[in-house]
Amino acid sequence: MRVLVGDIGGTKTGIGVAETDGLAVTLREVRRYPSAAFDSLESLIIQYLQETGQVPARDCHLGAFAVAGPVEGRHCRTTNLPWEIDADLIEHILEFRAVGLLNDLEAVAWGVAALGPDDVAEIHPGGAPQQPAVGNACVVAAGTGLGEAGLYWDGTRHHPFATEGGHTDFAPLDEREFALLGFLQKRFGRVSWERVASGMGIGNLYDFLLTWHQAATPDWLAAEIAAGDTAAAVAAAAGRCPICRETMDLFFSLFGRESGNLALKHLALGGVYLGGGIAPKNLEALRASRFLDGFFAKGRMEPHMRRMPVRVILRAETPLLGAARYMGLR
Repeated sequence: MRVLVGDIGGTKTGIGVAETDGLAVTLREVRRYPSAAFDSLESLIIQYLQETGQVPARDCHLGAFAVAGPVEGRHCRTTNLPWEIDADLIEHILEFRAVGLLNDLEAVAWGVAALGPDDVAEIHPGGAPQQPAVGNACVVAAGTGLGEAGLYWDGTRHHPFATEGGHTDFAPLDEREFALLGFLQKRFGRVSWERVASGMGIGNLYDFLLTWHQAATPDWLAAEIAAGDTAAAVAAAAGRCPICRETMDLFFSLFGRESGNLALKHLALGGVYLGGGIAPKNLEALRASRFLDGFFAKGRMEPHMRRMPVRVILRAETPLLGAARYMGLR
């Protein structure tokens, strides 16, 4: 089965062609585009088809697209892009035989089973590393936003499902975090975990800590922030900017707390997978951070938390693998 697969994110969109039997997946012609450069998913797909010479009616009869936003039936309004995505419209315009639409984190969850040992990095082995992981699992992805998904274990295999857990209410623990909540309430009104544990969250944390410490952004860092991604600039500057270092320390602690919240809600003894771009790009900083302190700190539930394996997904194409598996197995 050949499927045109896509991973539509708030910052970048990846498109490729997948060969799959529903289990194994091979990808080719994977290309990435700045999402904001296009006014719709259809226009982006058309450019990809023109560049690669793919013809849906001849080369790819099926399409499967993982979207950063809640999918309702065959429709999605993306959370961090001004796009309306309609699977029926894509089928009609591009002459696909069938198009599947799924949440991007659900796609990552579908893709977990296609990952090999070199596609993940272990952060915590869990209670019985010598045993195959069984039980529910979950995926938490910090990228442009914060995505979350679950994998229900039926006794034989996992069944992925989408959530919008990243948009649940942020809960502060100490004086600094209460001040953070108040700072962000003035900016956004309601404050979700996505506002503090994502790429946009890193920018928010940095802005707050400047105010908290009554500090100013150094000129060299202001130039780097102006030239590109605030989160990437702050993360890269953590070694020479005290506010940036504190920002990343706070980010990893909060990311660990919310990852633990999701894992506890799912009782994810089958594993917790950290997706998105931030964790793999800052792997050593994550290992050295208080991420696991935040993850484990669940009071009487801490022994259960320590039994859960925690792994970082290293393969950026995981949502594309998952979209192909979804189309092949649904």
